[in-house]
Amino acid sequence: MNDEQQLAEIRDLIDAIDQQIQDLLNARAEAAQEVARIKLALDPDAVFYRPEREAQVLRMVKQRNKGPLDAESVALLFREIMSACLALELPLKVAYLGPAGTFTQAAAQKHFGHAVNTMSMAAIPDVFQEVESGSCHYGVVPVENSIEGAVNYTLDLFFESDLKICAEIYHAISHDLLSKTGPLENVKVIYSHPHAFAQCRHWLKKNLPAAALIECSSTAEAARKASRETGAAAISSREAADSYKLEPLAARIEDVSRNVTRFLVIGKDAVDRTGSDKTSIMFVTAHVPGALYKVLQPIAEADINMVKLESRPTKHENWHYFFFVDLEGHIKDPIVSATVNKMKNLCFYLKLLGSYPRVEAGSGRKERA
Repeated sequence: MNDEQQLAEIRDLIDAIDQQIQDLLNARAEAAQEVARIKLALDPDAVFYRPEREAQVLRMVKQRNKGPLDAESVALLFREIMSACLALELPLKVAYLGPAGTFTQAAAQKHFGHAVNTMSMAAIPDVFQEVESGSCHYGVVPVENSIEGAVNYTLDLFFESDLKICAEIYHAISHDLLSKTGPLENVKVIYSHPHAFAQCRHWLKKNLPAAALIECSSTAEAARKASRETGAAAISSREAADSYKLEPLAARIEDVSRNVTRFLVIGKDAVDRTGSDKTSIMFVTAHVPGALYKVLQPIAEADINMVKLESRPTKHENWHYFFFVDLEGHIKDPIVSATVNKMKNLCFYLKLLGSYPRVEAGSGRKERA
């Protein structure tokens, strides 16, 4: 058999495998529709999206993967399969901090898949409001960045909101310089968010020291502005380039490549255990020496790993603070439940923000189309 004949046979084999994959995908979709039918028969208000179930499925996908495709790539494919199947059961509406092309939208699509309906919101409070009112099933908001720190606005909103944290997303942030005109020497004005300017400071100083830097509410808004002006550019994402028909003049211009933003999925429903979870709480202590130490002591005594501690002014009384804590484990785990109850007795105020599947921070890898 010569090479051309062998190549033809392999292509026929690929076609046959593709047919099998397609048949199995539709069989999976039919099974998902049957799940929806049974759920609705049992409860007309049934919840279709279960973050804990999806997390368990994706973990199994990664564990059983034998290559040559890497585990993350296979998990990404399964995420889209689950997204398409869920859309047959109940098309989800997810609010995000817009406009179109923001990293928040990219994070939402990374978590929910591209079959979800993403709804752009002008500000973080609007995301909370859309979910609270029932106009959207879930919302996605940024909560912290590995370089710039906490997104305080998001933290503050949890005090007054009854929404729960349902999931977390780690998304790698990479900045491109985008323009509709180019080349680089023609750029006189650059639009971007203040954080993006800070993260690209050294590159800008070296390559475009004379350009005027104008701050915008988001990197996507910067891309929108740049798309309307000659001689203008934006520091934004590759997704924004697609949305606003811009071309990258320079790629990955951030000064530090290990730039990851953590996003939260907010919703109304509590999330069950997966066996690898995280619990978020917020509390207020007495304004006396040793108060914070005493509240945190039960965590140490229970040998629970505390993965985050953040403070914010209460805004209701000077020099009083909310503390935000992330713990490993689920509130339904007896040791976590007992520990949180002990902490509650030592606080003026303690609120459970949610328990949800834990994601490895390193999983926010860069993804390029």
